[in-house]
Amino acid sequence: MGCITTRDIIMQDTLTLSEAIALQPAWIGIWLNVLFFGAFILPISLLIWKATRLAAVITVVGSFASAFLTNLMYEQLGYVKLLGLPHMLFWFPIAFYLLRVRSRDTTPIWPRRIILVIVGVMAVSLAFDTVDVMRYVLGERTPQVFENI
Repeated sequence: MGCITTRDIIMQDTLTLSEAIALQPAWIGIWLNVLFFGAFILPISLLIWKATRLAAVITVVGSFASAFLTNLMYEQLGYVKLLGLPHMLFWFPIAFYLLRVRSRDTTPIWPRRIILVIVGVMAVSLAFDTVDVMRYVLGERTPQVFENI
């Protein structure tokens, strides 16, 4: 990794979060599409069944709150490894709640399957996020957008 210059810092300050993400390896963009589907779109389908409507609302609201806080953090700190923290704050409790909803006898089979996919996607994201946040806490503060430069 080379030295970070003043130009690099100024460049990062002018990038939107979407632009910073676009500078990352292609697999990250692909993963974010999977994450968007699993944490934002798929939970909406749970509105179909009465037994999972509250779970749908909680999941979608939590995901949007997490995205909002991630954008806020990006504006303040840049593209750092700490950006996974909002996912951790919202999705760990949501994932446990969804697993409880899934285990209820009143939850039909299809919502159980959908919840399993949602929790699976969240779990993969949370694994990445937990590693990134721990690396940040342990002192790795280089903005991620410049790690590949």
